[in-house]
Amino acid sequence: MVTAVSGQPRSIDDHLAVVRERLVRLTPAEAAAAARDGGALLVDIRYGALRDRDGTVPGAVIVERNELEWRLDPQGSHRLPQATGHDIPVVVFCNEGYASSLAAASLKDLGLHRATDLVGGFQAWRAAGLPVTPPDGRPTVPDAWGTG
Repeated sequence: MVTAVSGQPRSIDDHLAVVRERLVRLTPAEAAAAARDGGALLVDIRYGALRDRDGTVPGAVIVERNELEWRLDPQGSHRLPQATGHDIPVVVFCNEGYASSLAAASLKDLGLHRATDLVGGFQAWRAAGLPVTPPDGRPTVPDAWGTG
């Protein structure tokens, strides 16, 4: 296990390794099953240009990374309607599965103890042959702010 010594810097690779020790990361097939059978909320944190180029995962909510904690905090005034409690299963995904690990760990820090991420991100989902809504030429936008 790689740990940071107080006041000592560590590389992003070392930090990512530590963060991932806290997660039970899901393969694309496991994430699809969790959404289908276990009610997991799939959360796409990719930036718009990637969504517009590659498409989206049907049923996933789109949340910009810089808004993630505010949108999924069940106690927050800007939460998504789906953010109903700290026990909801959340599967965050980015393009290739790196930023999503950091994002999922941040959600765990908020008390969303079932938060995790998708190994390999959107690219692995698509490569696994799972459903993707292809781009249609219109910009994709984040889901509307919840009112709590």
